[in-house]
Amino acid sequence: MSSETAPVQAPVQAAVLLTIISETVLKDRIIQLLKGNSVSGYTISQVQGEGGHGKRLGDIAGYNTNIEIKTLVSPEVSDAILLAIKKNHGEHALIAFRQNVEALY
Repeated sequence: MSSETAPVQAPVQAAVLLTIISETVLKDRIIQLLKGNSVSGYTISQVQGEGGHGKRLGDIAGYNTNIEIKTLVSPEVSDAILLAIKKNHGEHALIAFRQNVEALY
């Protein structure tokens, strides 16, 4: 009789980390988009940076500010959200990207 035990699997599952960086003015629209795609949770942070739309220093509250929204979703949900963002990109500064990750949640 062998005393070997089965290997323990890590308590993680595959997911897509979707990150959206946009002007703060788009916050409510993005949250509505996430909830419309059954996203159950997200994290929002104030961020600063510089890009094609100029510097976003957040030096005046509510003006010239950016947010970063992160959420864990399935590949299918990330496709739907990115497609909607592309269709409604408009005139505001916005970038979105996704990464395959393993997550504990």
